Amino acid sequence: MRVGIDVFGAVPGAMGGVESYFRNVFRGISEDFTEHSFTLICDEKSQSFADICGQLCSTRVFKNRRGAPERILRSLCKKTLMIDCMKLALDKLPLDVIHFPFSVMSTLCLKIPTVLTFHDMQHEYYPKFFAEKELESRRRIYKASARHASRIIAISNHVKDTLIGNYDIPPERIDVVYPGCGVDFCVVEDVCKLQDVRNKYDLTKPFMYYPAASWPHKNHKRLLMALRLIVDRHGFDGELILTGITKSAHGQLREEISCLGLEKKVRMLGYVPYEDLPMLYNLARMLVFPSLFEGFGIPLVEAMACGCPVVCSNVTSIPEVVADSAVTFDPCSHEDMVEKIWMVWNDDGHIEKLRLKGIARAKCFSWKKTAQQTMEIYRVAAERI
Repeated sequence: MRVGIDVFGAVPGAMGGVESYFRNVFRGISEDFTEHSFTLICDEKSQSFADICGQLCSTRVFKNRRGAPERILRSLCKKTLMIDCMKLALDKLPLDVIHFPFSVMSTLCLKIPTVLTFHDMQHEYYPKFFAEKELESRRRIYKASARHASRIIAISNHVKDTLIGNYDIPPERIDVVYPGCGVDFCVVEDVCKLQDVRNKYDLTKPFMYYPAASWPHKNHKRLLMALRLIVDRHGFDGELILTGITKSAHGQLREEISCLGLEKKVRMLGYVPYEDLPMLYNLARMLVFPSLFEGFGIPLVEAMACGCPVVCSNVTSIPEVVADSAVTFDPCSHEDMVEKIWMVWNDDGHIEKLRLKGIARAKCFSWKKTAQQTMEIYRVAAERI
């Protein structure tokens, strides 16, 4: 099978969970399905993704830098002649199927069968978190992409339900394929490695951990408010450790920490190297995950695989992912958050039960399985021309 992977317009290093999904799925596909050929459809920025797909992957680069003659010509043809040059070019590629892995299709109405991985439609539920121009663009492109795709991979049943309910997508066109969990995320027995990371980040106190980019929907603000109450009511003597790339709510987050007087209780480590993440999960007393909206929630599985107890939101896909292996709370209720976090933090027996349940639950998710199911969807899409 000849598979096209369209990452045109993507920006490596700035995409969070969807990039983690892409890198892991296609690393698995390139390693396990060497009898197939792959073509990366990209621009100058996204061309660096080619290293994931291995030697079997060729590239088709479309110039897209600001001021590039090819980009100007494509724009003029589309606006004045109503001709989509990208569509014409892609239709000529010798491919059996094209996969768009980032919720949107860069080109619609292709002759070649298409597969679209759809991650979430947060903008339909929390429009206030998006600038007006971004919101308008998302509403137009996401819906059109979902309706034009030959088949859709939804990363959870929650996402499938939103596609059916909001975009009227026929359920028979949607396949639920869960993301996985890397083999590096496991219970670490090497005391020296753990101590090295403990020393690196000066983790001298017990801590709860929240790895999340500073997007508004990650709900850091309510978590901080809950932490203030835990400190005041229970004399909390640990720390909250935050990691993740800087996004739009970062400035507000820093201000909130200061306003609540939590400078000695909260530390923002920013981006941390991939190899440190399993150690941080292993060292944490618990993962706290107050997100308002998730298409899946990869950190939940990573934490469980590392034996890190999970206390998390009870909304969107999150209960589907953790099942009965976590304690959940209403992410809009400070009081519920305080109650559940403190209940777990203060109970060693509960910590151990959650740890064992989480390890078992995490075994349900693997990138190898995700890659296998994805290849099967390619086959089905390619055969239904």
